[in-house]
This record gives sequence, structure tokens and C-alpha cells, in this order.
Amino acid sequence: MSTLLIKNAWKTATMDLDRRILDNHCLFIRDGKIEKIAPVITERADRVIDGSNMVVIPGMINTHHHLYQTLFRNVPLVQNAKLFDWLTNLYEAWREIDEEAVYYGALVGLGELLLTGCTCSTDHHYLFPRACSGKLIDSQIKAAQELGIRFYPTRGSMTLSKKDGGLPPDDVIQTEEEIITDCERLISAYHDPEPFAMLRINLSPCSPFSITTRSLKETAEFARRHKKVLLHTHVAETKDEEKFCLEKFGLRPVDYMESTGWSGPDVWFAHCVHLNKKEIAKMAAAGTGVAHCPSSNMRLGSGIAPVPEMLKKGVTVSLAVDGSASNDSSNMLGELRSCLLSHRVKWGVDSITALQALEMATLGGAKVFQSPELGRIEPGCAADLALFDFNRIWYAGALQDPIAALVFTGASHIASYTIVNGKVVVDNGRLVGICEQETIARANEISTAMISRAREKTGLAF
Repeated sequence: MSTLLIKNAWKTATMDLDRRILDNHCLFIRDGKIEKIAPVITERADRVIDGSNMVVIPGMINTHHHLYQTLFRNVPLVQNAKLFDWLTNLYEAWREIDEEAVYYGALVGLGELLLTGCTCSTDHHYLFPRACSGKLIDSQIKAAQELGIRFYPTRGSMTLSKKDGGLPPDDVIQTEEEIITDCERLISAYHDPEPFAMLRINLSPCSPFSITTRSLKETAEFARRHKKVLLHTHVAETKDEEKFCLEKFGLRPVDYMESTGWSGPDVWFAHCVHLNKKEIAKMAAAGTGVAHCPSSNMRLGSGIAPVPEMLKKGVTVSLAVDGSASNDSSNMLGELRSCLLSHRVKWGVDSITALQALEMATLGGAKVFQSPELGRIEPGCAADLALFDFNRIWYAGALQDPIAALVFTGASHIASYTIVNGKVVVDNGRLVGICEQETIARANEISTAMISRAREKTGLAF
């Protein structure tokens, strides 16, 4: 069994029931779990980290992403496009992805998350071009295992193409039989429903405008036949989506999803920007969760989700970076700042606090994933931690409230140490599992090649 001691941590934000901030405490970790927290710990450990200048927080949890999009950041053609135009143009480039692109996209996105204090992430991969094999989730899993991140990906799907009234091209969707067959394969090969799992599989049809009603119903029924296989999709992201659902189904997005069986504590929706009070109350009563993606929502001009109202009514709200073609980063700590500032602009300066943003990124994610062993620093919980060195010029003058300083200040959001399952995976600000420079070089080569091919095939000014 491996052991790790964090010695004399300056501040530790436990995120326990009392939201305690511990001064000058030690944390002893054994075999992937927090065993002891005390002012003095004398046990010998395989490794000791000096925490004397460090603020320690629970590893953050990212509940919505599209990792392949890290290779499509900052594309000029869609820098100023709203969601539907953004999607229809980018599909022409995204159809170029293959296993290697998905693998390197995952290395980049998950690596960036780890560097910014995220220890557990999902992904929503719904794009399966006919030209490549269907084993794209496997490529993401390989990347996650090499990096050492806790990974709960969702097997996405699309069945409604342009010819049937949806948005995606015909050659990137799949049949319902193909989707369910691969879902069964992935669950059988990888899914671990037990506490402290490093890898779980969830299911996620893409959105109301790219999936059939039949597929939504079948996916929900299929997931609920398996232990701890959760359900996820995009809902109420834009007014265009709302219009689509009203015209096609005669229902607003939340009501439509509820009509297909998508409601309850095993369901979480990304975005939820355009909700009314009745829908918020309905989601709170059902236990349906939310992945709040503030940077993406602002970047695409989609709006600002009514998160303060959701929190007030008891909706479980988590935090997410969303895909890196609409963020355009995977900066988890930076997402807390976007969350804080966006709501203050919309709802007032007292609408949300730095601590609430951190709660969403830790406890909120743990609740969405039905994983109470995550998101807290307590004996018996997972040893998933992020340590930030406050002996940096960007924290000077901010020591009165160091936990809030992580959200309000900082010219860098890079953690000194990120620990997952008791293992150091970011060491002195560098990823341990991969060579960053080699990854960057190959990711850029693949990205450039895909964009060039798309430009040649379509004539679009990517």
C-alpha cells in the first residue's frame, strides 16, 4: 500500500458539513484514501509534501466536456457565431476526427484539467464519423489512464441528421442498434459502479435537436437496467433550442425531456440557461442535476443560467468547462471565476459567493455523480486533492481569505500538486503521466491537418 503525507498545510478547505478551514494541519493518505487529518502526524510515508505555503482544496469535478474539441479551439470561422451556426459549420471539420485525434484531444483536455486542480472529469462524446472505427471512447479512456485522472465519460449518440430535421451531417450519426450495442460493450468492458471507482460509463444522447424521441426513451430504459449508469445531455442551452422543441414537440425542452423519461437523480443536464421558475421547481423536486458552463454560455452568447435561483430552490448544480471549441480552454479553476463574475453581472453582487462557486465545483459534482466519497476532505474520503502555492506574486495582498483568493485572484491557475486516488499526477506544476511538449507538438500537427482537410473539402474559411 502506498502512503503520502502532506505536512503542515497552511490552509485546508475541507468542504465538509461545516465548511471548516483548517490551519496548519497534516493529511495522511494511504492506498488512495484520506486516513487521518491532524495538526501533527508522526506516521512515516513513502512521500512527504511540504504544505507550509499551500492552500489545499478537494479535487474539483468537471461534469461536462467535449474533449476532442481541444483540437478545434479558436477557429476563426465560428469565433462570432451563435450555437446553431457554430455547430453546423464545425461539423464540417469535426467529421475529420479519428482515434488518434480523439486520444490527443483527451490528453490535452484532461491534462489541462489536472493542471488546474480538477481530479475527476466526464466527457460527452457523441460524434462517430463513418470513416473511423466506433471505438473512440476507448481512446479517451487510454488517455485518462495514462494521465491518472478519475474519468467518468459518457457514451454520446446522435440519430437525427440534417435530412430528418436535425443539425448533424448524415455521416456522423449512428443507428439506434449501433448505439445500444456499443453502450453494452463499453459498460461490460469498463464500467465500475463501486465507490472510489477510477472509471465509470454513463450515457448521453447529444441534444433534443440531434436525437430521436425513440432513442431518448430507449437510452433511459437501457441505462436503468445497469447499476449506477447515469444519464446526461444538453438541455435549454439557447432560445433556438427552445424554439425547435416547441415547434417539433409542442413542449419546452425540460418538459420534453421529462416526457421521454429523463428526470430524476440519475439525470443531469448541461447548461439549463433558459429555465423558468416552474421548471426549476420541477427539477429540484425530481433531483435532476445541472452542469453549469458559464464560460461557454458567455462565449456563444447563449445567456447566463439562473444558478442563484436554482441553488435557492435546491437544484444540484455542478460546474463544467464544456468543450474547448466554445470555452476555449479546460481551465477548471478559471471556471469558478467565470461563474462568480457572470452571475454578479446578471443578478447582483450578492447573488453568489466564492465559496458557493467552490461548492459547485466539488460537492455539486460529487452529488451529480452520486459519489459522496468525492468532493470533500475527510477521513475515509477519496484522496483527490489540489494544492496551490500562495508564495506567488499574484496572491500577495490576498491572504485575509485564501480560499476566496483562489477564485478572485491569480495570474496563474496552475496547481503545484494535483493528487488523484492518492497518487501525485501533477508534480511542481507539471504533468507526471505524459511528456507535455511531445503531446503539444502532435496535437498541433493533428489539429492543423484536420482543419486543412476540412478547408479543402468544403471551401469554408476555417
